[in-house]
Amino acid sequence: MSNYHPQIPHVNPTEYRRKLVKVSIVIGVVGLALAGIGIMQRSNATAELAKVAAQSAIPTVSVINAALSDNANALVLPGNLEPLNSASIYAQTNGYIKEWLVDIGDTVKKGQVLAILDAPELLHQLAQAKADYATALAEQNNAQSMADRANSLMKMNSAAISREMVEQRSRDAEAKTAATAAARANVNRLESLQSFTRLTAPFDGKVTSRSAQLGELVVAGNSNAQPLFTISDTRLMRVFVRVPQNYAAQMQTDQQAELVLPEYNDKTFPAAVTRSAHAVDVASGSVLVELQANNEQGELMPGAYAQVSFKLASNKDRIRVPGSAILYRDQKPSVATINDKNIVALKPVKIGRDEGTTVELLAGINATDRIITTPPDAVRSGDEVRVAK
Repeated sequence: MSNYHPQIPHVNPTEYRRKLVKVSIVIGVVGLALAGIGIMQRSNATAELAKVAAQSAIPTVSVINAALSDNANALVLPGNLEPLNSASIYAQTNGYIKEWLVDIGDTVKKGQVLAILDAPELLHQLAQAKADYATALAEQNNAQSMADRANSLMKMNSAAISREMVEQRSRDAEAKTAATAAARANVNRLESLQSFTRLTAPFDGKVTSRSAQLGELVVAGNSNAQPLFTISDTRLMRVFVRVPQNYAAQMQTDQQAELVLPEYNDKTFPAAVTRSAHAVDVASGSVLVELQANNEQGELMPGAYAQVSFKLASNKDRIRVPGSAILYRDQKPSVATINDKNIVALKPVKIGRDEGTTVELLAGINATDRIITTPPDAVRSGDEVRVAK
């Protein structure tokens, strides 16, 4: 086998170094270019992020124009219905319920019997009282007869009887007359109690409650006893409303209102103010007002709840805003408005009536202001905002 040695070309060291330097320069230029591109991209990204952050820092809000109050200015308040007259019927004598003649919902007339009590003990007491009265009356007649005879004898013959005896018999007759009157009064008292065994209606109305049960023992004067019946005159209903002090001056006699009841969603009932307490309750800051409503049809029920809507004088110079637009800073109400450059200005306001969803303002803004409906809690005057479309 022959030996083969390839021939290695001769390389000039100087030329080799020159090529190496050129390659290094090209690589460095490319590296610098890539680094510059990266720096520019990061710088652009940082600027874009800063721009996005700045845009995100501007809150987006909803804006409405201030609105004047409607011509119809209604004040709606809760009220309670009560009958014109209501009476709780209790037993005025002890006894057992022998019979009850009416039940809840029945219409009764004045004097109509509601229930009858059985009071045997009272009957015995009355019989004894009548016997005592008869005895007292007999003793009175006897004493009076003796006094009359003594007086006659004294006139006929003054020596036949002493004056002292005449006076004694006269005084005895007077005492027997007084005892007879006392016995008669006791009979009258027991007869009155006996009349109370028949419970009657004090006026025309309806039976709104009954607790009487056959055979039940009732005790007069028991403070824990329930009324046997309740009679209510519902031809006219009284409606009691607590009116805020701001509106108390407008609650004049014959002031008209409408009642809305939960069971009659599509119907209203007219009512009119009849009287006012003319005194402010310290706890609630309101005045108790009474209205009356006709109830000939019997649609209004005692104890019911109603929404009472008063028709008050119009306040065309007042402005209404959403309740959510009110801010409270240092316990003072204010409203956030914006100008044509969307710069916020907080304006202090004076609240007239707070209806929850809307608030009536007496002063602070005008009808040309643009109001933020739900301002952020941290909003300040001079802040920029973005208006939602």
